[in-house]
Amino acid sequence: MERPLFVGVAGGSGSGKTTVVERIVTALVPAPVARVQHDAYYRDYGHLAPEERARVNFDHPDALDTDMLVRHLDELAEGRSIEVPLYDFATHTRTAESEPVGGAPVVIVDGILVLAETELRKRMDVKIFVDTDSDLRFMRRLQRDITERRRSLDSVIAQYEKTVRPMHLEFVEPSKRYADVIVPRGGENHVAIRMVVAHIRSFGKLR
Repeated sequence: MERPLFVGVAGGSGSGKTTVVERIVTALVPAPVARVQHDAYYRDYGHLAPEERARVNFDHPDALDTDMLVRHLDELAEGRSIEVPLYDFATHTRTAESEPVGGAPVVIVDGILVLAETELRKRMDVKIFVDTDSDLRFMRRLQRDITERRRSLDSVIAQYEKTVRPMHLEFVEPSKRYADVIVPRGGENHVAIRMVVAHIRSFGKLR
């Protein structure tokens, strides 16, 4: 199998990256597309007491095992399959299970810090930044963390003020300058998504 095309999708938490990725994948049907989320590579903090885990800055690059993700991308580039970790965001621990990924001509890698990490950027053929207003991003994160990750309202707000916003300003927002394409308004920007899909097809990886 020839080297797949790697597409990096970054943007702030709650910017609409998931929607953008899903619409790209849908538009490329029936071509198979693999998705690898940077979030799956959070370090396992099971050795820490629950109160200590709550103090970890999960929006800092050091909270993620990016070296493992880089190794996995290199394996995909060589035509091998990988086992992507499954992470429990409620307990901040890795589960004993993993998800096999491989065999697709296009691999989409998404996460808030995908373009902030040099080694990830170097492996991306197409770099996308999803740009959305901060108030909308905050509301989406609030809803997601409460409904999907079983967080309390107070804990989500405290984390946003203490780490999410400062880390966004320090790492995520500056990484926008590395993007080939900036998608304002996230998944609602159908014109930008069509342009991205056309660009991906132009590489000739899809049959």
